Amino acid sequence: MIAKLKGIIDSFGDDYVLLDVNGVCYLAYCSSRSLNSLPKVGEAAEIYIEMVVREDFIKLYGFASQSEKAWFNILVSVQGVGAKVGLAILSTLSPSEISSAIALQDKVMMSRPAGVGPKLAQRIVSELKGKIPDIGAIDAGALGLQSAIGEGAAPSNIADALSALSNLGYQPAQASGILAKIVAQEGSDIAVAKLIRLGLKELSS
Repeated sequence: MIAKLKGIIDSFGDDYVLLDVNGVCYLAYCSSRSLNSLPKVGEAAEIYIEMVVREDFIKLYGFASQSEKAWFNILVSVQGVGAKVGLAILSTLSPSEISSAIALQDKVMMSRPAGVGPKLAQRIVSELKGKIPDIGAIDAGALGLQSAIGEGAAPSNIADALSALSNLGYQPAQASGILAKIVAQEGSDIAVAKLIRLGLKELSS
């Protein structure tokens, strides 16, 4: 099985990249997020690979980060989420936004990607609740706080700050991620006013 490729970018397509590895070109389908983060044609690149083998085809799916690859594998485990939809989700939402949407059971955010209707979005956030990729890039403490917010179990100062930011038009999933970072730095007993002020500063930057 191919897990990672290192080579030279040969060319790009709308949804794939051709990577020249010692004279052999590999075609890997990627999310637009990964494609946009890769180097230019002719430059060296490293791509994490998920190799899918079927009776009638072998396809490579490429990812610029381990977190994106991990979320791809988790997403496609949900019935109705194939590789194409999985890449569409990763093209629209970052790994942290996916984490937040699931932790907060935010089916509205999860229905933003093309090909994900309300029913599928609900299935994704329901079936994947509590499932987090086991990689170092994800802040388990922050996700724990996001889960607590989604379940109504977060401290009142944090819940009040999230409510205030939501009333100002910010997405709950986005705001909760920012609040989790602030609380990790400042402590959970931070005053509501200060939490809102710091949250607004981060969200507007």
